[in-house]
Order: sequence, then C-alpha cells, then structure tokens
Amino acid sequence: MEKNKTSKPMTIQIGPAGKGVSGNPSALKFTQLPWADGWVSSDSGPVMRISTKWTRADYFGALRCRTGSLRNNYKVAPGLYAVGSPNSDSDIFVSANYKLSFDYLRRGLDGLNAWVLVLDTKGINVWCAAGKGTFGAAELTRRIKSTGLAGIVGHKRIIVPQLGAVGVSAHDVRNGTGFMVHYGPVLARDIKAFIAARYRASDEMRTVRFPIIDRLALTPMEIRPVMRHFLIFVLSVLVFFGLGREGIIFGRAFSGGGPVVGLAGLAVLSGAFLTPLFLPFVPFRSFALKGLLTGLAATLLGLSVFPEMDAYPRAASLIFFPAASSYIALQFTGSTTFTGMTGVKKELKIGLPLYIASSAVSLILLVLHKTIKWGSL
Repeated sequence: MEKNKTSKPMTIQIGPAGKGVSGNPSALKFTQLPWADGWVSSDSGPVMRISTKWTRADYFGALRCRTGSLRNNYKVAPGLYAVGSPNSDSDIFVSANYKLSFDYLRRGLDGLNAWVLVLDTKGINVWCAAGKGTFGAAELTRRIKSTGLAGIVGHKRIIVPQLGAVGVSAHDVRNGTGFMVHYGPVLARDIKAFIAARYRASDEMRTVRFPIIDRLALTPMEIRPVMRHFLIFVLSVLVFFGLGREGIIFGRAFSGGGPVVGLAGLAVLSGAFLTPLFLPFVPFRSFALKGLLTGLAATLLGLSVFPEMDAYPRAASLIFFPAASSYIALQFTGSTTFTGMTGVKKELKIGLPLYIASSAVSLILLVLHKTIKWGSL
C-alpha cells in the first residue's frame, strides 16, 4: 500500500506514558508529525501532546481515505496522548487508532484540556472495530493498564464513543481496571455540549444520522474496489464477442460487446452510487434488495438504449446485471450504522447462491449465443 509522508512516523509506539517511548522525546522531530504539538508531563512520564487543528496533510490524508488509496494503512500508534494542558482531573477520551477517527476526535476537543487513549484497532474505525472485537473491553482494559492511567488521573471516569458501545462491556472494564465507562455522543463535535450537560447526552446527541452528504462522501470507496476488476471484465467481454472461427474481429467485439460493457457500467453506477445516494428512498430494508431494484431499473433503461442486442445477450444481461448491482450495494452495509453483523450474514447466506446461479445462467446463455453464431458462420 502506498504511504504518504505522514504515515511513516505513525509506527512510533507511545508506551505507558513515557515508559518505552521510542527514541529521545526531546530529539523527536515534530515536523514529521504535523499533528504533534510537543510534550506534557505526567506522574508516569512525558506524554505526546497533539494539535486540535487539521493541517493540509490531514485534509489530504482524509481525501485519500475517502477514495481508498490510504484507507487500510492510515493509523497512529496506540497509547496515551494529551490535548492542551491536561492534569489529574482532566477527562479521558477513547479513540480507535484509525487516523481519521483520531483526527475527528482531536478536532472535537479544540479548546479543552484532555487525555486521549488510543486503542489498537488494527487501523479500523470505531464502529467497524467494535463489531470485529478489536475496539472492546479487553483492549481497553489492557491499554488502561499499560499506559499507567490510574497513576495519571485522580478520577475513574473514561469516555468511550457511543458507536463503540457494542464492543465495550462497561462491567468488564470496571472489574478489570476500576474505571467507569461513560458513553459519549455519536459525533465528536458534540463533546463540548456533552460535558456542559454534565456528561449527559441528549436524544439529539444519541441519534445516528446518515444524511445524503455523508453517503455521497462514502461512494468513492464503493466504486474504487469494483473498478479494479472492471477493466478485466471489459476485456473479457470484448474478446468473447469478437472471437470467431477466423480469430478476433474488432468490429464484432465492439458491436456485440459494447452494449454489454455499457450495461456493466450502469450496474456499477446503480449499486455503488445510486443505491447509497438514494438509500432512504429505495424500497425494502435489505441492501441486497435495494441494489437489485436499482440495478433492474438501470438495466431496463440500458436495454432500451440498445435495442439491437440479440435475444440471448439481452436475457443474460437482464439476469446478471441486476444481481451484480445487488451484490455491489450489499457491500455498502460496512459503511453504515444501520445494519449488524447478523443481518449481513443472513443477507449473504441468501444472496450468494442467487448471485452464483445468476452468473451461471447468464454464462450459459452467452455460450448458447456464441454457439449459434458460430454455427451460422
């Protein structure tokens, strides 16, 4: 995976608040970490202070995450960090070590003095890591102990993001460390209001919203993985339709395969873009059914544009591309907070046999088409 300049120093391990810090803290070049802002002292040693302001590198990193080129390697070292000038009475906020989660939290803490405890979630965001178990009570307990947090603060309150609640058992954390878990608001920008309300989140703070602008921001991550295989699909289609007894005829490849390629593009558009964009308005609760419906509409529209298509490719397209759109749309469940692991597994259990069957039937129809064509030559 390609790395930018900000990803190299992210391997620095911030140990138990000064114990096991890699290198000499005073010699560390903070210009390599645009979000680092010096060090603060604590009863357990120096702790790296982080800026609450985003730099151009942070914005660029966020953009690369949205488009997929940095998503799987955008992380910070787990451990304890400081915002402002925290002391033994300052709040402790928990984050995943996915840098985008870390960045949103530190920006939400602007103007506050606080501690930030970063868990090792393998570079996965809070919501997904909670579902996978890496943002959980065991890791939180381990990190509280390894950073010597009990010796740094005089209270026993630790604030966990609400979207991580599914993975964190407050009871287990309290038994293991003595710290009481408080679940904060959904959005980091509501932290100040949460504190002002004496650590009580309003219904507004607890409500998970997924507006069109947020859905639109996530669509590049749905399109990019599909496009990795799209070129191979296009080449395969053109070779299939262009192949004859005398070899590959390019004119025949584009006249026969062009409409199929166009329909494939519509399937990607409907599954990876239109379904997420119009998510609340497309009927059905199931993402697979939503994608199937938008894919069917897109395929019918495409077939009306290509009336010259032969019967067998037309039938194959009508079977395959709505199913392809459904499968692509189903991947979007990982980008939302509206589905759980159980629901996704259920959809896959039902959908995968249907996806395989639709692919097989479509391929048989295309082979029949090619056999008839060759017989007529």
